[in-house]
Amino acid sequence: MHVADGAIRKARAGLVLLAVAVLLTLVGPFSGDAHAASRCAGHKVDTLRFSTGSIHVFRDGNFLCAMTYAKNPGTTRTMSVSIQARGSRPVAKSGRYKQYAGPVRTHIGTRKVWIRGSVGGGKFSDGWFKYPRR
Repeated sequence: MHVADGAIRKARAGLVLLAVAVLLTLVGPFSGDAHAASRCAGHKVDTLRFSTGSIHVFRDGNFLCAMTYAKNPGTTRTMSVSIQARGSRPVAKSGRYKQYAGPVRTHIGTRKVWIRGSVGGGKFSDGWFKYPRR
């Protein structure tokens, strides 16, 4: 009886592992790309241009969101985007992308912000200013 109980436990464990593997295979591609596919909510308040791209800035209530877009998309290159509300740490996203980096979103309330972005060798860095910019 003890040998049969061990075989049943191993079979159950194998079925559980198989079920988890199938579940991760089906759900995995959707969950990992959710942030990459999402865009900023709210209305566009600014476009900050630089030599190799631009940063699109959106405001939604007390939140600011930004994405860096390549001027010539298609080739994979290093890109980054960050927003820092005064008194807080920067919220940033960087890596190797083909079209855009981001989005990054942070609560700004009435505080001034510093926005940075880069595509390849081109960079943008500007702040401290309030949104909407005057």
